[in-house]
Amino acid sequence: MSSGASAVTIERDLAYATVDGAELCLDIYRPAEPGAPVVVYVHGGGWTRGDKGADGDKRLAPLAAHGVTVVSIDYRLAPRAVFPQQLHDLKGAVRWLRTHGTRLGLATERLGVWGASAGAYLGSLLALSEGDSALEGEVGGNVEQSSAVQAVVHWFGQADLEASASRSELEARILPFRFEADLLGTTDPAELAERARGLSLLSRVSPQAPPFLIAHGDRDRIVPPSEGLSLHNALGRAGARCRFELLAGAGHEDAEFDSPAMLASTAAWLRAMLG
Repeated sequence: MSSGASAVTIERDLAYATVDGAELCLDIYRPAEPGAPVVVYVHGGGWTRGDKGADGDKRLAPLAAHGVTVVSIDYRLAPRAVFPQQLHDLKGAVRWLRTHGTRLGLATERLGVWGASAGAYLGSLLALSEGDSALEGEVGGNVEQSSAVQAVVHWFGQADLEASASRSELEARILPFRFEADLLGTTDPAELAERARGLSLLSRVSPQAPPFLIAHGDRDRIVPPSEGLSLHNALGRAGARCRFELLAGAGHEDAEFDSPAMLASTAAWLRAMLG
């Protein structure tokens, strides 16, 4: 960690819910400044792997050093957990933070969500599904609290699950990842397309969407940059606020996203949106 990041205080393994006898936990990365804005971080890993601590040293603590409290959460993973359980977990974490914000000394009236790859899709769907009873769930209780967020950072994530799941035979051989099948619990192409159709972020944008900051690498071969651009264009047409950054020469989960300049600009945007 840089000297700035070393000033960040980390609180680990706070349980926000218990599901099927197992605790779901979160970590809090606190900057030195009191009253800093809060962003919930959703890790990537194709919905099948990863955890809340994986990006701590290279990404979360350095961003927190720029004056944003980062709350990194664990959520249930596919294929054992089938959608929408992952989204129920995210919403449960947001409600838990709002319930316990005062006790924790966190400014949780306005919250951001920040996701990478598969986490970017989940975080964006969280932001675009306020009031959707099927996606809200009751994980962790606190159902009197809102799960809405007021800013979204979307890094190299999917926007249209149906399009990203629909690979030709050749594409499937070159890029054999079928993360969407694990997430949605089916390998049948027709059933997969049907389930994915209603989960496109593009169909959920509205003028009421919170501001988005979308960043993608122009050499991403896992999730093409056209996904991020499509989301940006859909939000713009709906009248929502959106900024799109295309990183030259960057691939999927590229180190460029964790560069000091990128983390500083992302933190500045979050402070502006949530301040």
